Amino acid sequence: MPRTVLITGATGTVSTALIDALDGAEVNLRALVHDPARSPRAGGAEVVVGDLEDPRSLAPAFEGVQDVWLLTPNGPRAPEHHMNALWAARQAGVERVVRLSVVGAAHDAPNRSGRLHALSDRETEQCGMRWTILRPHWFMQNLLNEAGDISATGTFAMNMAAGRVGMIDARDIAECAARVLLDDPDRHHGRTYTLTGPRSLGFDEVAGELERALGRSVAYLPVSDDAKRKTLFGYGVPPWIVDMLEEYAQAYASGWGDFTTGTVAELLGRRPRDIADFVRDHAAAFTPAERRA
Repeated sequence: MPRTVLITGATGTVSTALIDALDGAEVNLRALVHDPARSPRAGGAEVVVGDLEDPRSLAPAFEGVQDVWLLTPNGPRAPEHHMNALWAARQAGVERVVRLSVVGAAHDAPNRSGRLHALSDRETEQCGMRWTILRPHWFMQNLLNEAGDISATGTFAMNMAAGRVGMIDARDIAECAARVLLDDPDRHHGRTYTLTGPRSLGFDEVAGELERALGRSVAYLPVSDDAKRKTLFGYGVPPWIVDMLEEYAQAYASGWGDFTTGTVAELLGRRPRDIADFVRDHAAAFTPAERRA
């Protein structure tokens, strides 16, 4: 009988890609959302309503579930939301939890997000269920946040100086998660996987890849933390998230993210997508509307 997989964070970048990756597999997909109007776009998942802030709302969503993909939104209450999900999973008799953490999660991480994720990683390790933790590097999809500027001006501004990052395509994260969820529950139990792309890149090199894909000039403009904060606040980004992004940017600028692993290839049996693949696949997003075919 097919296993039932509950996808939390079902409208987010990785979870929507995971629903796509599991489409057609011999599993029953269930997607947890707190707003029914924002149902997942693919995969034929059964949509269930619940809120990780309200543990009493979760029992129906977890009932009859064998596997949980556990993704909690970034924020100061993330460990609480994670705890609520694990509590509901234990109460429902869930067998396995596959958790999305972050690169470098540790109690001494140079950012609060990494320290908060370390708390939830530790709780996962002690949860009494089978567990696997995925710690992905910086998402290539973050570049889509710069698409408007690249389309309009051929430039993008970030506060990471000359930092190099082993960035990864979120589709590869999702496919790794799908691989774990479709494998025997014992195969990946107790494992923590750090996922990266195939090479570590500076953002000037990212600009070069965009130039090649788009056939026009693209430049990376390093800016100060204050300048980036002003831009993010102008877009209405909440203060806690602005602080979190600044802490990561400072770490990356210092060289903290300049590494890669071979884990994606080990899990998927193929090389992870390169930045050249990403920009080619998303070229339309970086192209002015009047120039799109």
